Amino acid sequence: MRAVIQRVRFARVSSEGKLIAEIGPGLLILLGIEEADEQEDLQWLARKAAALRIFADEKERMNLCVKDLDEGNILLVSQFTLHASTKKGNRPSFIRAAAPDRAEPLYKRMIRALSEELGREIKSGKFGAHMQIELLNDGPVTIVIDTKNKE
Repeated sequence: MRAVIQRVRFARVSSEGKLIAEIGPGLLILLGIEEADEQEDLQWLARKAAALRIFADEKERMNLCVKDLDEGNILLVSQFTLHASTKKGNRPSFIRAAAPDRAEPLYKRMIRALSEELGREIKSGKFGAHMQIELLNDGPVTIVIDTKNKE
């Protein structure tokens, strides 16, 4: 799994002109699922994302995680293009991205896993839909995580 995690003041996702979900301060997580991903990848990423200490404490140091915020929330959006390969030519290849019938169940399990880690319901996009995302990145703070390369 590959995730782009952004600390946001707000984020919202829409599709076909209709608002699907929105959050105030928290994390926008764009999630790419590949064929090789398993439950272990999902659990590791859910724990890591919910515990990332990227929010400012009273001394303005990044010491707090989203769980520490009273109103902190997570918006999870599926994004298969995170597994684009641009090695050959100019048209990206998405061969490593999981097929929808494999990716969607993992995406739904990630929603549940993040909700359990956070201790409250998280918001999510609509799997497989063409979506528009609006956000105000706070910092900016953006973290890229790949469960196959745990750095």
